[in-house]
Amino acid sequence: MFSHIHPDNYQQQLQDKTQDISTTFAEFALPSIDVFESEPLNYRQRAEFRVWHEGDDLFYIMFDSKTKQKFKVTDFPVASTLINDFMKALLEQIRANQVLRQRLFQVDFLVTLSGEALISLLYHKQLDDEWTEQAQQLKANLSIIAPVDIIGRAKKQKIILDKDYVSEVLTVAGKQFNYQQVENSFTQPNAKVNEKMLLWAQQATQGANGDLIELYCGNGNFSIALAQNFDRVLGTEISKTSVRSAQVNIAGNNISNIDIVRMSSEEFSQAMNGEREFRRLEGFDLTQYSYDTVLVDPPRAGLDPDSTELVSRFKKIIYISCNPETLKDNLTELVKTHNIEKFALFDQFPYTHHVETGVILTKK
Repeated sequence: MFSHIHPDNYQQQLQDKTQDISTTFAEFALPSIDVFESEPLNYRQRAEFRVWHEGDDLFYIMFDSKTKQKFKVTDFPVASTLINDFMKALLEQIRANQVLRQRLFQVDFLVTLSGEALISLLYHKQLDDEWTEQAQQLKANLSIIAPVDIIGRAKKQKIILDKDYVSEVLTVAGKQFNYQQVENSFTQPNAKVNEKMLLWAQQATQGANGDLIELYCGNGNFSIALAQNFDRVLGTEISKTSVRSAQVNIAGNNISNIDIVRMSSEEFSQAMNGEREFRRLEGFDLTQYSYDTVLVDPPRAGLDPDSTELVSRFKKIIYISCNPETLKDNLTELVKTHNIEKFALFDQFPYTHHVETGVILTKK
């Protein structure tokens, strides 16, 4: 299944991706593309597997997205060595344990560069005290590899042993930033490339001053690394879990100039236009912000028309995209008011067609 994943082919696949991006965006007369490569192997900090039971044995499987054929997975070369270590050890621990293995159908792994792990076990059965007792023993046994927490999930059940997050440390321009990453909430899966993205955005906004508005701020990934370049940062995010993590991360990094509000980009544009008032914005005077720089890292659907119109008002736009097609659509509108100053390719997902890009636009 992983025959296409070969470090010898890495540079060639990256060149092919870069060429594809050049072709896709040919109409925009791009500046030269800054290309940020990944580690060729063991680059992912997240992985999830279905579990297949066969008699007394059980193993991880993945499905071919096209044929739906299932493949047995004994190791996973794209995932970090820590995930690979836990994958093997977990199966060894639960293979002979009826309480832990019975009706287990999925295992999710989340690890950090800082060496922490979180393992989620998903079941088609209700979890009881006996499961909790056995899972505590499993946690103790697996802790020999690295600090690890375990979550048991079943219908309307979530048992946490002992926390449902990991604490990541990312290094940007020699400075360390701490990030709480919660189970099932979005985090960048390729942490080393994420560090390169943060450095690129940090350098692109050096000396920017004024204020930064960030739409879709997640757990504060960009806000926290960029706050030093701005007077104030206002982030918006719709996910309650991500907003809570962002607040933890702001406090954990001793940053005093970031505020996060829980609202969608559509709601924020309505508030900016004075179309609606929001109780969540009580205490915020949006007229007091200098709208010089905006950062957007939207979902695959890209920016909706209202949000596109909103960001076009800013002097500088930093657009991080996980979908070249919707980025292209949005740029068709944005180049009417802005020039493309920088264009970057971040190879978050080697050996796949997925591409993460970054664009800096400045007002004409």
